Amino acid sequence: MADFLIIDGDTVMFMPNFGKALVIAPPGKIEGSGPMTYKGKAVCVEGDESSVSVKGCMYMAAPYVIPGTGTLTIDKLAGDQVAKEFKVNDKAVILKGSKFTAKFEVQSPAQMVPPASSPDTTMSYSGSGTFTTTNTKFRGT
Repeated sequence: MADFLIIDGDTVMFMPNFGKALVIAPPGKIEGSGPMTYKGKAVCVEGDESSVSVKGCMYMAAPYVIPGTGTLTIDKLAGDQVAKEFKVNDKAVILKGSKFTAKFEVQSPAQMVPPASSPDTTMSYSGSGTFTTTNTKFRGT
């Protein structure tokens, strides 16, 4: 089934649940690099998902209730987010699709409350996210 193409500047939303961690994050943006454009903005092609990086996100992971911080990225696109037939310069275009796999990398670990004050020892968590596109015209499969 055809779905909307993702274009430069489209919004990347991360779900708050990352396993046992709860991540509070603003939306991110994806940068397109495809030579094809829509309303003057480059179409996103496979590989452009690596341009997404949302830094300084707060998180907690029980029993570590004093928030820590980290960075969110897209780890892997879902199968329905990579066009099977629509390619630009031998790269598949990125489609809105369902949910991608996201990764949260801890920079400053969450902590337990004093007197324990022990830091979270998990340095990355997996979650998911979605795209919101401003493209309401072009679709691909």
